Amino acid sequence: MEVICMQDEAFYALVREVVKRIKEEHHIEDRWLAPEAAMKMLNISSRSYLQKLRDSGSIRFSQPAKRVILYDRLSIEEHLEKHAKNAF
Repeated sequence: MEVICMQDEAFYALVREVVKRIKEEHHIEDRWLAPEAAMKMLNISSRSYLQKLRDSGSIRFSQPAKRVILYDRLSIEEHLEKHAKNAF
């Protein structure tokens, strides 16, 4: 049996890379999005409009820390679907 020693930084970098590759191979998307990713998904550039959607209850969010706000991917998809128009 071999023992491999690594520095903490190298170990965590390796773990992050493995998780990233697994997500890519199995097409797994994070449920909770950072504000930038939520804005990109909604195709908006204004943080104030994102806050308006949050305040009106149009999209779900989580605030795990005082200055950290994450947005629910599923509620964003529902919001977009709700406002979709059918072709004539």
